Amino acid sequence: MKKVERINVIMRYINNRARFTISEIMREFNISRSTAIRDIREIEAMGMPLVAEVGRDGGYFVMNNSVLPAVRFTDTEIKALFIAFMATRNNQLPYLKSRQSLAEKLLGLISENQQDDLVLLNQLLLFEGTNPDNPDLLDLSDLPHPILEKLIQLLLLDRHLSITVNEEKAINCYQIYLLHLYHEKGFWLIEGFDIKDEQRRVFPVDNLTDVQLYPVKKRLSKKKVLEKLSKQEEAVNLVVELGPKAISQYKKYHPFTVSISYTNPFQTTAILKMFINVHLPEELTEISNWLLFLGGDIKVKEIPEQVLEGLQVRLSLFFP
Repeated sequence: MKKVERINVIMRYINNRARFTISEIMREFNISRSTAIRDIREIEAMGMPLVAEVGRDGGYFVMNNSVLPAVRFTDTEIKALFIAFMATRNNQLPYLKSRQSLAEKLLGLISENQQDDLVLLNQLLLFEGTNPDNPDLLDLSDLPHPILEKLIQLLLLDRHLSITVNEEKAINCYQIYLLHLYHEKGFWLIEGFDIKDEQRRVFPVDNLTDVQLYPVKKRLSKKKVLEKLSKQEEAVNLVVELGPKAISQYKKYHPFTVSISYTNPFQTTAILKMFINVHLPEELTEISNWLLFLGGDIKVKEIPEQVLEGLQVRLSLFFP
């Protein structure tokens, strides 16, 4: 990050906090103590009213009624923001209504010529999920599950959550430590550590009926959770070598829990190792379909018989 850009970001960082320290600036921006002090002095010289607190726990705070410089966007930055907004249509994103107000404010900040460019881009560019008959940036179609925004607000406060899930005609409650909230194949999913059973679980957000903070006396750190999970790691039972075409397909789509290791400096070959729970039919079907999606540029070194049978069944549908 360039110095001018870093100082601008630091100004916004400290203006949004009641108090900050040099150590916090060092950690947040990965800079040395001397660099942090120089940046703070330059920010003071630019007119931001900072007040220093002396003592062992001393720090800085910004005087009330301080004003930041106006934000300026380049022509390229405006197009980048607008295209990013376009690419998120029909993706069930949280805070979708806020996206509409952001787009309107962005259009209000720019000149008429720039607005004309964006209107033309909106007509020409189509992304996955866009309705070509109505490619409207401000169209609020495909809203996500209403509980998604509440979930995000809570996990920003604490990862210990109590969730109520509708599972096959039964309502179950789980106390979890949230590991990830991710979006895969059009669905939002929670990956969490079940505090009671001490195992990893995945829950579709669409199945949630309630989510609350879970106050626990003995709190679990992320490090402790990962230690418990590492002891439960299953043995690898699928090993596949990928060529360049298969790697290209992998980059287009791969299950969230699957990763590859490149085997040469040019990243044209790779190896995939994972565990497949052969007792879960839905997992077997998903992996079989995905291996076919990778194409013919793969070499299978190890594979469960159940997955091999699934591949044969899938192929028989094409070649009866």
